Amino acid sequence: MSDDQDLMLPDFPPVFGSGVIGVCDICGKRQAVIVLQKERYKLCVLDFLNKTWLNTTIKPGAPLPPYRSDRIWFETAQSKTGQSTAIVLTPTKVVRHPTVLITPDVYGVTTVLLDAAIRFAKDGYEALIPEVSKTAGIGFSEHLTTRTGAYLGGGVPLQSARTRKLVLYYQDALQCLRNRPLADSEKTAIFGVGFGGSLALGVAGEEQKLSAVVLAYPVPVRPPGYVELVTAPTLFVDAGRDSSSRRSRHAFESRSTQVASPVEYADFPGARRNFLAQDLGAYDLALAEAAWGRILAFLRSRLQPPPPRPPPPPKTVAPPAVPTPGAASVTPKPAATPAAASPAAPGAPAATG
Repeated sequence: MSDDQDLMLPDFPPVFGSGVIGVCDICGKRQAVIVLQKERYKLCVLDFLNKTWLNTTIKPGAPLPPYRSDRIWFETAQSKTGQSTAIVLTPTKVVRHPTVLITPDVYGVTTVLLDAAIRFAKDGYEALIPEVSKTAGIGFSEHLTTRTGAYLGGGVPLQSARTRKLVLYYQDALQCLRNRPLADSEKTAIFGVGFGGSLALGVAGEEQKLSAVVLAYPVPVRPPGYVELVTAPTLFVDAGRDSSSRRSRHAFESRSTQVASPVEYADFPGARRNFLAQDLGAYDLALAEAAWGRILAFLRSRLQPPPPRPPPPPKTVAPPAVPTPGAASVTPKPAATPAAASPAAPGAPAATG
């Protein structure tokens, strides 16, 4: 094992399966890695996800794992090479899958996004994470634009040239996801966290065929009225102790009453910013699990609604009984009544007491 313990976050216990920021023992790059404590390895995303396919003790005929992972290439004019890479998680069940595009911040794939992709894939969605940090032509300038706009200009400038490059980049990734062989292009959602949520909002404002949008404590955008362009149903996961999240929510609550797209709010008053990220100090297990449950329930209601119930069968009235031919008909006899006293015949002796 390489000597890179000093590069891991000291306040997060490196338990088996946990996500941390460190150096991968295979590729040697500092990024989001997964800890395998039993083998004393730290593997990057793809090495960890595919490890069960390479070294497994499962006997032939056993059920497939719920999803598989792969790295793909897609075309985009926002890269200097004309292409970019993405990590895609695909359910192994051979049916058409609803899709979820995950929009990273310019840092690229982080543990919270990997956690989201795994949860989505296990729930039956094809999830795609573009590797924006490995894209030629996207880097520090885009990072500086988003941060400067957010901290000094009141919001991420969605109409600036640098931010537009990111929005167009994610639109190309969305098109790639919709063209996947088993992807259901009519059922597509977009998910973003923090600055990634702001970029997801930029994409959702221009995509009219999205089925759902999930934003987790996004950073405010500029202009604030941009939120009125979102037409898809939206879930806003609000971290109550994060001022950026509160300002973003205020922009949604201030929308015109003529905006038809519904917005649901998942309120977590005690949550801090990044409470979904397992590798950061703000992580809160109970609140995070509650938030993920709410997110998955929202996506199911929009992308996997239950089939409509069949109409009840029509009520039938039994026909009247038909008498059998040749059977003797029975005429009911009139009820017996008390005989009336008749007058005595002439010449008959009168009854005496």
